[in-house]
Amino acid sequence: MGQIDLINISKSYDKQKSVLNEINLSIEEGEFFVLVGPSGSGKSTLLRMIAGLEDITAGKLKINDKVVNHIPPKNRNLSMVFQNYALYPHLSVEQNILFGLNAKKVNKKEQQKRLTETAEMMGLSELLKRKPRELSGGQRQRVALARSVVSEAPLCLMDEPLSNLDAKLRAQMRIEIRRLQKRLGLTMVYVTHDQVEAMTMGDRIMVLNDGKIQQVGKPITLYNEPANLFVASFIGTPKMNLGKAVLNEKESQLLIEGVLNIQVNPTLDDIPRNNNVTIGIRAEHLYPGTDLNTTHHLEVVNVEHLGNETSIAFDIGSELWTAKWPGQWDITAGDVVPVHINIENLCFFDSNSGKLIKSARAGKKQEVVLI
Repeated sequence: MGQIDLINISKSYDKQKSVLNEINLSIEEGEFFVLVGPSGSGKSTLLRMIAGLEDITAGKLKINDKVVNHIPPKNRNLSMVFQNYALYPHLSVEQNILFGLNAKKVNKKEQQKRLTETAEMMGLSELLKRKPRELSGGQRQRVALARSVVSEAPLCLMDEPLSNLDAKLRAQMRIEIRRLQKRLGLTMVYVTHDQVEAMTMGDRIMVLNDGKIQQVGKPITLYNEPANLFVASFIGTPKMNLGKAVLNEKESQLLIEGVLNIQVNPTLDDIPRNNNVTIGIRAEHLYPGTDLNTTHHLEVVNVEHLGNETSIAFDIGSELWTAKWPGQWDITAGDVVPVHINIENLCFFDSNSGKLIKSARAGKKQEVVLI
């Protein structure tokens, strides 16, 4: 059993369509667990049910092996960061941060110690006497984060806490939150729609869509072995390149989107023959071709120069595929460039069910020998 156990948890409003449908999940003590999914998938509702802010329609919610379905939020020994700040407008930043500690009657010396450490970490030391109306959106978000951090509750729930920060501060706060979680040994449940946050912060990720669990696992597992087409298209930036394909056993060829032929080999014994499947390939596995390994020549439809890498888009039938090539390439739209596509870099999915049939062999984690 984990620190948080969700057993057949469901949620519906007025007996209409379920917002969440039979969620079964265990979150371990000290784990950074990320709930990710598109808007309306039910991730914030699930977080609020753990916090006690939403009633549970069916199922059991356990915290530390104790059923808490009807226990009020104040007795669940947790903290929460809301997406909309939820700050008291008439209190200063300092008073907002310390509000929970005052309610718990923590002694003043301990309050000041925690306040100093937290304010410094969050970059709020110069703002403690200001009121929320005198702060920017990003500063208010940091105050809300600080109020949660200063409580040092063993369970911390965060609902898209970085959504109002600029890109530079967001990257910095990702590191700070992760470091803090490890240092304090917190169990953290973190909701986001940003899969970059999910990939970079989570010990494990749960992908939700339409109130149902799509996949739970380590970030790199979801990236390399997506359970279905939804996870494949949701996890990764840019998303996995997808295309309808037919494997012609007689000609030993895979025809993708009716325009792209790839020679197959005996390793595809488990792929249905002469039947529609969907293939996927990551952008970093569409390699630039050389004199020795070019398999195709593709016309460029768009180029994005990012400095450290170049993002190149190609039309593949009805699909737009993206390649990521390291470094800077002198390529413009309309050019025809050589590329190398290896059959071992393809994921295969059932086009009807969307489920993964075979994962790509490329992209597995490399072993590093420490000296």
